[in-house]
Amino acid sequence: MHERVLALAGLVQALKQVRRIADTGQADASALSTALDSVFRIDADSPESVYGTAADLRPGLVVLRDYFGNRNKDEALPRLALAVMQIERRFVRDGRMAQQVHDGIVATAPIAERLGSDHPDVLTALGKLYADTVSNLRPKVMVQGNPHYLGQADIVSEIRALLLAALRSAVLWRQMGGSLFDFLLGRRQMLAAIESALR
Repeated sequence: MHERVLALAGLVQALKQVRRIADTGQADASALSTALDSVFRIDADSPESVYGTAADLRPGLVVLRDYFGNRNKDEALPRLALAVMQIERRFVRDGRMAQQVHDGIVATAPIAERLGSDHPDVLTALGKLYADTVSNLRPKVMVQGNPHYLGQADIVSEIRALLLAALRSAVLWRQMGGSLFDFLLGRRQMLAAIESALR
């Protein structure tokens, strides 16, 4: 359960930044780095090592605690998370697309290593990779926000790169045994695991 909660925290932490950028044009730098770094840690041996440390997921864990404790204030965030979880199923079944995304990430990794995963060149590459692949899946992940920011190419690239990070977490969550039953039947267990991870 602990590992499943960390993957879920990674998912909502990335999507929280998607919401923030779409509304304000600005991301939280450390949450952004945690999400984008996770995209490149393909062969990590545990969820902790995908995200750096459990402490790097604190913002996501707090969002989850609020959600499972019925204190969520952002109605759009659970809808976004559900959309990403739905396309994760289709993504995993499409072997050719999954391979294309894998190859694109591997090709971008040296640039990310040299310049940092949040460098504009990396965001552009990841954004294009998402646009060429995952964005063709249905249902489409619809991001709402301020039209002023959503009309800017660099902002759109950043959002798409974060959606790729969210998908990475959704795949990990499923690999750890996560399912939609976590939200329906496992609320108390989830909340206990979240509180434990936040300690």
